[in-house]
Amino acid sequence: MQRLVDVFPSVSASQIVEQLIPPAQFAGASFENYIPNHEQPTQYAAREGVDVFAQRVGAPTAKGFFKRSKAPEVRPGVYLDGGFGVGKTHLLAALWHEAPGPKSFGTFVEYTNVIGLLGFRNAVEHFADRKLVCIDEFELDDPGDTVLMSTFLNELVNRGVNVAATSNTLPDRLGEERFAADNFLREIQGLSAHFDVIRIEGPDYRQRNLNLNQRIFTDRQVESICESTANAALDNWQGLLDHLSQVHPAQYGPMVENLSLLGLLAVNVVRNETQALRVVSLVDRLYDRSVPIVNSGMDITSIFTEPMLKGGYRKKYFRALSRLAALAQLGAVMVE
Repeated sequence: MQRLVDVFPSVSASQIVEQLIPPAQFAGASFENYIPNHEQPTQYAAREGVDVFAQRVGAPTAKGFFKRSKAPEVRPGVYLDGGFGVGKTHLLAALWHEAPGPKSFGTFVEYTNVIGLLGFRNAVEHFADRKLVCIDEFELDDPGDTVLMSTFLNELVNRGVNVAATSNTLPDRLGEERFAADNFLREIQGLSAHFDVIRIEGPDYRQRNLNLNQRIFTDRQVESICESTANAALDNWQGLLDHLSQVHPAQYGPMVENLSLLGLLAVNVVRNETQALRVVSLVDRLYDRSVPIVNSGMDITSIFTEPMLKGGYRKKYFRALSRLAALAQLGAVMVE
């Protein structure tokens, strides 16, 4: 039985770029199997709107004498705005599957991590040949990311790349309540100008059938299910938090690749925000791979402090809690 604290993956940045595809759970995502909530008309409209955008990706545009001077503006990007669990990622993956290649699909954090590994100019060259770049969970949490992603997307759009993104914040409000947005207004507005916004409303589907009071197992129960499950990992919570600081977040995906179950002992509240954000990144990679979680200690959906849930990164934390609830339910089924 393995421990994540013993895993130090070393995957090159170029390999990570090539692995930017939809998570396995969305491998079969399509517009046809996106099931809108019948009480939410915006979900039907969103499916149609993204489908229309998919037909534009890679299509030649009229130029010169034959271009219609009064044709409506066609923006190179589409932006899906809505709460947690309304199907934004499903539609983004469906768009990716429908569009011609070459193309890339990853989270905002994955792109910023890759840019950090490659260097900005090299990253632009790696993505400039894409017909489509899909960015899931688009969030700007600090001024550096604002400038970085604004410049990066401008470079791609200027080279003819189409961009699609999902987020929980409207693009012209990116950065609000996180930093002095007025100081970066030009960059934020520049991002907004690239996108047609499609609003999706509805409840979090992940919570429809979830017991939000997660089961807490004993150490022995966690150890037992991990011992009897192939490709499971068993880690002490604090040890894993310490280990995450030694692995670049871009390598979290390779670190949990092919994991069938994650057992965590002595889970407790994360009080350091840097550690908490690393946990968010790890949860995203676990959720991408549908890795069940079983744990002892405390309810794993209560690991973030009240100030964190009210602070500038709160949407990251609430997304992580929603995903942790789903993964913990998968784990509870394995124990029964």
